[in-house]
Amino acid sequence: MAQAGPRTGKLLALPLLAATLPLALAACSERPGPAAPEETEVPQDLARMEAPPLPDAGVGTPREQRVATLGLLNKRNNLTQDIEIKPGETRRAGDVIVQLATCERTPPWENPPETGAFVQVYVAQRSSPGAQPQWRGVFSGWLFKNSPSLNVVEHPIYDVWVKDCAMSFPGEETALSASSSSAPKPSGTASPAPTPSPTASPSPSPAPAASPAAVEGD
Repeated sequence: MAQAGPRTGKLLALPLLAATLPLALAACSERPGPAAPEETEVPQDLARMEAPPLPDAGVGTPREQRVATLGLLNKRNNLTQDIEIKPGETRRAGDVIVQLATCERTPPWENPPETGAFVQVYVAQRSSPGAQPQWRGVFSGWLFKNSPSLNVVEHPIYDVWVKDCAMSFPGEETALSASSSSAPKPSGTASPAPTPSPTASPSPSPAPAASPAAVEGD
């Protein structure tokens, strides 16, 4: 029985390649296209969620007037951004939703100083590119600026931390104005010398009058 040589094997492979090429091209054309752009609006079910009830210390700026600054890090591209948010508000940045229940900082008369915020973080998950995101809660609790190791947002892509809580306490404005008013005046400004009072010139003494005897002797 004659065996097929190398040239015969190549000729037999050509029809097989021609038959499989259309199938490969069809498979490539069925690949999903680019993912749809991410929505920037907060979903209604998360936007309507109320912040958990937390006790209010009742000192300083009312809770609803405070403003917290949170940092958000995307570990994939090492990009960070600041999120300014008030208690009871919800902010979305791409695939991350942040809710703030409250923020606090210690009064100036207490040590050590600390700034904290009660934060809830949700991250979007998609089953396939372009699918509607399913929001999953990844963190709910207090975050502290000077003690970040107490609570950490454990997520492989995103990280959230506290940067500031804008609020004031009674007496801070008074103390600030008093310190500025009691500050010493800058040196180098000479005080004006007192103007000397004018001294009256002495009046000339009157000439002595001639005695009558001397006049008669002349």
